[in-house]
Amino acid sequence: MYRKIMEYLESWQKSPYRKPLILQGARQVGKTWSVLEFGRTHYENVAYFNFETNPKLNKTFDEDISPKYLLPILSHIAGQTIVKEKTLIVFDEVQLCERALTSLKYFCEEAPEYHIIVAGSLLGVAVNRAQFSFPVGKVDIKTLYPMDMEEFMLAMGEDALVAKIKECFENDSPMPSALHEAALQLYRQYLVVGGMPECVTQYVQTKDYILVRHTQDTILASYLNDMSKYNTQNEIKKTRLAYDNITVQLSKKNTRFQYKLIKKGGRASEFENALEWLCLSGIVSQVYRAEQIKKPLENYRDIDAFKIYVSDLGLLCAKKDLAANDVLYMVEELEDFKGGMAENYVNVQLTIGGYTTYYWESERGAEVDFVIQRDGQLIPVEVKSADNTRAKSLKVYMETYKPAYAIKLSTKNFSFEDGKKTVPLYAAFCI
Repeated sequence: MYRKIMEYLESWQKSPYRKPLILQGARQVGKTWSVLEFGRTHYENVAYFNFETNPKLNKTFDEDISPKYLLPILSHIAGQTIVKEKTLIVFDEVQLCERALTSLKYFCEEAPEYHIIVAGSLLGVAVNRAQFSFPVGKVDIKTLYPMDMEEFMLAMGEDALVAKIKECFENDSPMPSALHEAALQLYRQYLVVGGMPECVTQYVQTKDYILVRHTQDTILASYLNDMSKYNTQNEIKKTRLAYDNITVQLSKKNTRFQYKLIKKGGRASEFENALEWLCLSGIVSQVYRAEQIKKPLENYRDIDAFKIYVSDLGLLCAKKDLAANDVLYMVEELEDFKGGMAENYVNVQLTIGGYTTYYWESERGAEVDFVIQRDGQLIPVEVKSADNTRAKSLKVYMETYKPAYAIKLSTKNFSFEDGKKTVPLYAAFCI
């Protein structure tokens, strides 16, 4: 299965400035598989250590964390000699051993010729909450997300279709109608299956949505388990309440997040830690309102106005218990949810593409779904779930800020007119 992370790992391996790499991301996004597959294809051998399945490992790091001390012991545990440049050392579920994370500082300073990657599911949570020395400046950090639409289509064997989509995106030329319809169908399948590698593999092999849903339910259960396991006692209930409510808020016309909808009288002071936990664990992401459209957008974010999106579309459908056919045929009963779902999908694709997303709102209530910095320009991105693409808010934005162009995502075919680049939803990954 093709994962874009491989290209990043290859450049990391060859870089003269390489440091130990921390690969973070939500559970089940494919961190372990990606690292082991990379090790298998790019190194003579892999020395793999899992702190969850082998808790005794922690004791090794309690004694001394200098590479000179650790390397002979790790070689013994792995049953193979760890050779500089030729062995990939992998620490998995490293959030369970704070000292192993701290040791990366010494690997960077004292043994840079050893190649080491560590992976963990709740590293954001661990680093934020724990009282230990994080190796700031001594590590490379990369986040792995679920598979995007391109990776999904490639897994489905649609290489030629992907190439055609990229070509039409670059040239603003419409796709042949048969291919456009086929790609829209794949987009709807992606909404149901999502980008979790295990779910994609099952779907490719069986085309069985019930089997995929079972796997999604298992992943959701593991998230709930993590909320109990890696959280303080009084935060567990709040975190679950907030998580359950996020999918409800996506059904609202105004998808801006409101604490009072979690529970009557709910306030930021009560739930902000819960939301922070969900964001740090990679399960959801926060998109802030930009108060002014100026660079850098980060300086103008309104910390009190934000939207929350979940990290995987398939898990969103599973959480809402949506029937596969209802999504595949976009039945009328989903009318209230279509918009939020399409927005969530686009946010996932943009995030995987490396963008930090913001949204914009005028004083009179005009709203643009996303604003991103693309090729040095601040570009508005409007999302419509169908082909009804009249966007009054986008017009207001363009008249106010005169962007180089705007991007409109919908089920319409590629085109470019009046300064607006129309992009079908299935091609969001091209942005």
